[in-house]
This record gives sequence, C-alpha cells and structure tokens, in this order.
Amino acid sequence: MAGKKNHHCFCCGRDESQVQFLLQVKEGFICDTCVTGLYSYLQDAGVASPAVKAKPKPAKPAAESRKKLTPKAIHAYLDQYVIGQDRAKKVLSVAVYNHYKRLENNLDATDSQVELEKSNILLAGPTGTGKTLLARSIARLLDVPFTIVDATVLTEAGYVGEDVESILSRLLEQADYDVARTERGIVFIDEIDKVARKSDNPSITRDVSGEGVQQAMLKLLEGNVVNVPPKGGRKHPEQDFVHINTENILFICGGAFEGIERRIAQRLNTQVIGFDSAAKQQVDKENLLQYVSQEDFRAYGLIPEIIGRLPVITHLDPLDETALKRILVEPKNALVKQYEKMFEMDGKKLVVEPEVLDLIVKTAVEKKVGARGLRSICEKIFTEAMYEAPSSQQPVYTVTLDFARKAI
Repeated sequence: MAGKKNHHCFCCGRDESQVQFLLQVKEGFICDTCVTGLYSYLQDAGVASPAVKAKPKPAKPAAESRKKLTPKAIHAYLDQYVIGQDRAKKVLSVAVYNHYKRLENNLDATDSQVELEKSNILLAGPTGTGKTLLARSIARLLDVPFTIVDATVLTEAGYVGEDVESILSRLLEQADYDVARTERGIVFIDEIDKVARKSDNPSITRDVSGEGVQQAMLKLLEGNVVNVPPKGGRKHPEQDFVHINTENILFICGGAFEGIERRIAQRLNTQVIGFDSAAKQQVDKENLLQYVSQEDFRAYGLIPEIIGRLPVITHLDPLDETALKRILVEPKNALVKQYEKMFEMDGKKLVVEPEVLDLIVKTAVEKKVGARGLRSICEKIFTEAMYEAPSSQQPVYTVTLDFARKAI
C-alpha cells in the first residue's frame, strides 16, 4: 500500500512538516514563508501597496465620565441647543439620569429587595417645537447606543412595511452589533401619533398600520427577549436572529397629536356658562396641551396597554415670537450663525438687520410652521445673496428689511 504523499514547496523545497501551511497553486505548493518574502520583494519594487491596517475605533468615554452627569448638567447641555421647553427638559434629564443609575447599579432581586424598573416617556407637542431636536441633542451627550426611528413606516407583521423589530435592528447597528451595549441603549420613536387607532371603537377589519403596530410594540416597551433580524428587513423562518432583552432599553415616544386639544377642551369643559365660569377662566386656552392626560391619549387612539407602558407624560409648549427669535440667534446651531459661517467660508461677511429677524419670526407665526419652518423662510431671503457672493468682489452683504420683504 502506497504511503501518504508528502508535499513540498516548489520555491524552497521544504515539506509541510517544516512550515506552518502550504498554499496550493497552479505550479504545485508554496509555503507561507515564501509568500511573505515575495510580497516584501514586490513592496520594495513598488509593485504592491503596503498593507493597510484597520483604524482603531475611538474609545468610548469611561464610566467615570457618566457619573459626572446630573439632571441639572443634562439640562444645561440641552439649553445650548434647545430654547425654552423647561418642563420637557427636566423630564428628559431626570429620565436619562435615572437610566444611567439603573445601568450603573444593575440591581436585581438577588442583590436587593428593591428592583428598579424603567419609566418610558411620552412627549406631546406641536410640530416644530423641538421634540426631535431634544432627542438629537441628547444623542450628542450620551455614550450609550442611541437611535431615532419613525413610526410611520411600521406595519403589523406580515404586511408591506417594516416590522416593529426593525427598531431594535437600528439600535443594534448603532452599537456596532454588540448585544450587551444594545441592551443598555435609548430609542426615540418619532411620530407615535401616526399609529393611533383610527376610531374609538374596535373594527372588524385589520388596522395594520395603527392598532396592529401598537400591539406589536407592547413587548418592546415592557421588556422582553425579542428576536431581531441582524440586518433589518422582513423576517423569514430560515433567518438567524439576534436575541435582545429590552428590559433596560429606555424608550422615548414623541408625536404632534394634531387635534388632541379639542378633546382636552371637552374634558375641561372650557365653554362653561354660569357660576363656575370664573374658575374655568383660569384655564390657559392658548396652551391646552399642558393639561393633557392619559385619558386624552386614550380618546385620541392609543390603546390602554401602550399608555400604561409610557408612564411619564410631558408636553412641549408652542413657541411664541420671543422664543422663535432666540432660536434664530442664540443656540450653537442657530440659523443666523449657520448662514454667517457659510458666507465666511467664501471670505464674505453677512450682516442681518434686526428688523429682518422680526419679519422672519412674524412670518413663521402667521404660517404656524414653528421652528422647523424658520429655515425655509431664511432660504427665501438669503438665496439671492448666496448666489451672488462666491463670484462677487463685495466683502460685506447686508440684508435689509426691504430686501427681505421682496424675497418673501
């Protein structure tokens, strides 16, 4: 019986017992030592490029830095980017701070008789008042995975759209597919009002993008082990899932809840006529959202089960002219500062007269577009100047009131 054939390197002649491995090629076999030597020779000759080393990922902030965060420190950080909304800032600051405490202490039934549970948050406010901006500002501060998702694309499992589990797929991606870090993250679900039940009475037809989504979100909000597709998309039986426990994931839900003020007014009975009318006049009819309660969200179309899993409820006040003007000039990312920076990059200086700021704010209030609409108004005013500036020798561009009126 013939013995096992012993392969040799066709370059150096050593057999497989003398090298780490042999690579089979067309001519026969070549050892790892010869491959390394040939590659080095090609590098010296300038034929092969040097090996590219992967850039190390930036180190995460140490846990000690998280301990320095307090509710007041978080509130002060939010003040740099968001004008007003003190009540919402306080609620978010306390929620984030408590979330850190739960993660740091990691108490369970074996260590203590007291088990700390999370308190998910529900934010209600008109469009353009800063709900998403608050979430994005917190994302800059945190060293835990943070993601913002839109509830409008979610549908009940099995229908066209995205499954609810895709929320955690995005959080998993933000955590570099580290399950342990994902289970310590924070999720902001925007446009939660768009999945409200379409009518107060249950329907015999399926509400696949409304109540069906709310039912599917219950297990995420409460805290369960969820099967998550690692790369998102639709789930199928042969797919490998990542198991994520949502018990320590903080969920912040936000929505405009357009028209909920009418339900609040009905509950408060603001149109009372008679002896009790003087007491009812104390109600601020210009900002009814500050009186919102779980009962109003139930009437709007959120199911009781999901309201119970969002115990912390707060609101954002509508922005008046003073707040809108401060938004234009005060925050780090103020619009006027952004336009001044863009002109500065072209070697020009932009000067905006104070009367122009008043016109921008007045226009935003009349159109009821909130802070988000300020940019569209500014674009109309500054477009002509931005078109001329790069090719002009004029060093200073002054935007006057008459120029702004013609542009709007």
